[in-house]
Amino acid sequence: MASLQDQLLKAGLIDAKKAKQANKEKRKETNVARRSNEEVVDEIKQSAEQARQEKAERDRELNRLRDQELQQKAIAAQIKQLIENHRQSKGAGEGDVEYNFTDGKLIKKIRVSKLVQEQIVRGVLAVVKLGEGYEVVPRIVADKIAQRDEKFVIVANTKTQQQTEEDDPYKDYVIPDDLMW
Repeated sequence: MASLQDQLLKAGLIDAKKAKQANKEKRKETNVARRSNEEVVDEIKQSAEQARQEKAERDRELNRLRDQELQQKAIAAQIKQLIENHRQSKGAGEGDVEYNFTDGKLIKKIRVSKLVQEQIVRGVLAVVKLGEGYEVVPRIVADKIAQRDEKFVIVANTKTQQQTEEDDPYKDYVIPDDLMW
C-alpha cells in the first residue's frame, strides 16, 4: 500500500515538486522541534484528550442521575412495603364517621370508626398516602416513612399540653382539637 503522497502523485492531484516541498517542510519542522527544548503542542491530541475528558464527565453525570433515580425507586418501594405491612383497619360499620384532612391544598376525607378517629387525633395513628388512596398506620411507622420521604405522611398529630393562664376566663372550657368541618 503506497503512502497518501504517492497515491496523490499517481492520481495527478499534486506534482513531484510540491511533494518534495512538503517533505522538506516536514523534515525542517521535526529538526526544529528536536533541537529546541520546547514541547511541541499537538492540537489534534489535545482536542482528542479534551473530548475524552468531556465524555467522561458526561458519563459520570449520567451515572449519578441513574443512581439517584434507582435510589428514589428503592425508597418508594420501601415506603409502599411499610404501609402495606402495617396498615390498620379503618373500621367498617354503621358507626363510622368522616375524618377530614388536607392533602396539599385539597380537603380529603376518609370514613373511619370513632375509635380510629380518636387515635388519629391523639397521635397514636397517622394517615399516609398510598397511590391515590389513604391508609391509617401506627405513628412509629409514619415516623419511619417520614425519614425516607415526608410527602407520604399526610396527618401525624402530636399531643401538645396547652398552658392555661390563671387569669384566663375560659380556662374551664375545653376547645376540641377535632372539630368536624
